Amino acid sequence: MVAVREVIVVEGRYDKNTLRQIVDATIVTTEGFRIFKAPEKQAMLRRLAERRGILIFTDPDGAGRVIRGFLNGIVDPKFVKNAYIPDIPGKERRKSSPSREGKLGVEGMTPEIILRSLRAAGATMDEADAPRYREEITKADLYALGLSGGENSAAKRRALQRACALPEQMSANAMLQALNILMGREELETLLRSVEQEPEKDGAEQQDPGGTLQPQHREIPRRYGAAEGEEQTGERQ
Repeated sequence: MVAVREVIVVEGRYDKNTLRQIVDATIVTTEGFRIFKAPEKQAMLRRLAERRGILIFTDPDGAGRVIRGFLNGIVDPKFVKNAYIPDIPGKERRKSSPSREGKLGVEGMTPEIILRSLRAAGATMDEADAPRYREEITKADLYALGLSGGENSAAKRRALQRACALPEQMSANAMLQALNILMGREELETLLRSVEQEPEKDGAEQQDPGGTLQPQHREIPRRYGAAEGEEQTGERQ
């Protein structure tokens, strides 16, 4: 497994699944063209770029070029690297027919081609037997930590979202995506323990026998800084 420091941005979940078998990195999908109408996700990518840099890795077809151009236009160029794959005719195994341009996308590339493309883009890579950056947070973790499916889960999510400077109007799924970009399970558990009870924003005193998390007004570490994102569906496959 090759560790990559930059956040890798791909088009869809199949691209992401392919890369996760080859590299140890934070991978974000644009969900195809949905990124164009997702200002909060755009803001999140800009923040991630400032923290660790982003590496754009889209398909070589027309749609991929449009998405790449858009991303390069919304993020400061000094934080961006671009990885390219060669034009290879063919189709991915899961598809019944080739794409419109008849080219393989990122998901159809071999590990050797992907690693070569990342190196050529100047990715910050550690090819030793590096451990994963962090343990991914799952829906089961959210449930176990009382952030979903419980009587006080909505209040706990609101407190956590304020502590992380996340938008309050996020579903559990959208919050899960943002948390996995910002931290791992161990960091989440640590943050949850550190959030203390206090009244809600309206100033009303809240009695909470169930242990509902309330935020403490204090400076939040930069690594938990604002990251916006809305739950999206129908990404480009």
